[in-house]
Amino acid sequence: MNDSFDRLYGDYHQSLFQFIFYMVRDREAAEDIVQEVYIKVLKAYQTFQGKSSEKTWLYSIARHVAIDWIRKQNRRKKKLLFFNLSQKENQLADLQPLPDEFVTQKESVKELYRALGSCTIQQQQVLVLRYIQSLSITETAAILGWTESKVKTTQHRGLKKLKGLLDQRPGLEEEWKDGIV
Repeated sequence: MNDSFDRLYGDYHQSLFQFIFYMVRDREAAEDIVQEVYIKVLKAYQTFQGKSSEKTWLYSIARHVAIDWIRKQNRRKKKLLFFNLSQKENQLADLQPLPDEFVTQKESVKELYRALGSCTIQQQQVLVLRYIQSLSITETAAILGWTESKVKTTQHRGLKKLKGLLDQRPGLEEEWKDGIV
């Protein structure tokens, strides 16, 4: 096992680091993610069945670990959005909606996610990465292992389907339709 691990590390470490760095755009995070990838590889190497190349298997693990890191970062950002530190007054601003606004927003979000569930898996992946995770087309293509044109096409078709589904639902806030399409 040590020989296999050393070979994998020697053959793919630099390119794997570059792949992850490209996805997360943070050197320290990329280094941490690479370490986590190799820990997972060590733990799972015995279960590797050889249905794909070792490189494909390794990059797949890296992609999933990087996506998890990106999701964690986006969750942190969303938590910080609830508090806005005023630089002049050093006071926390209350950005929470009023109760009636909250109910309306909550229902609109539920409708949006229901409509998203009607899209294909590929469309859901692209729309989530692009609009919920706020990733660029290039980043989305790298994560999914697709070309940028495939991401653009899938995004276009997904948005068209979402718009059609949302147009069919009476009472949905116009702002949600406008914000998506």
